[in-house]
Amino acid sequence: MAKSTDFTHIDDHGQPHMVDVGDKKITQRVATATSTVLLPDSVWSAIRGEELMTKKGPVIQTAIIAAHMAVKKTAELIPLCHPLPLDGAKIWVELQAPEIKIYCRVKTTGKTGVEMEALHGATTAALTVYDMCKALSHEIIIKETKLIQKSGGKNDINLV
Repeated sequence: MAKSTDFTHIDDHGQPHMVDVGDKKITQRVATATSTVLLPDSVWSAIRGEELMTKKGPVIQTAIIAAHMAVKKTAELIPLCHPLPLDGAKIWVELQAPEIKIYCRVKTTGKTGVEMEALHGATTAALTVYDMCKALSHEIIIKETKLIQKSGGKNDINLV
């Protein structure tokens, strides 16, 4: 069994706490996450060019806006995340039948990374696709959300 000291967000008394980043160096930090949404043919047939249109409106554009909103609200919804000043966020979507791949890259200059912001943005975009397309089918599958890259901290990761 793991001890509470093995976890960064649990103190010596077993209580949750926000990690103290006061002694860390300020660096530029970047993280990219992706979510993959599998669409059945009944939904895929609603794609027009680079957009998926439903009665609720343009799905891809709405999902991108939702991702930006989520990135900015991450610390409000993930209990032990630090509120961060963001340098930028970029969300883009690739249509690869029968999947939509959503990417979310977030940047900050600070003492802690933006992995959670990138994951939160990608996940919220995927949920938005589901919400806007569920009238066409409930067979939509959000297959995977994962961190694919982070840099600027103690451990850089590139999983692409």
